[in-house]
Amino acid sequence: MPTLPTLSGRDIVKVFGKDDWEMVRQRGSHMILVKSGQMITLSVPD
Repeated sequence: MPTLPTLSGRDIVKVFGKDDWEMVRQRGSHMILVKSGQMITLSVPD
């Protein structure tokens, strides 16, 4: 099985940003993302 690349939290936020996710706040070491028109939040550790 191939190994997956190691990505930082900020890199993950950039990838999700291309799919209309928006970072709305950061509390401590976690960045909170939301997607417009949906009631889903995503927490990404920095």
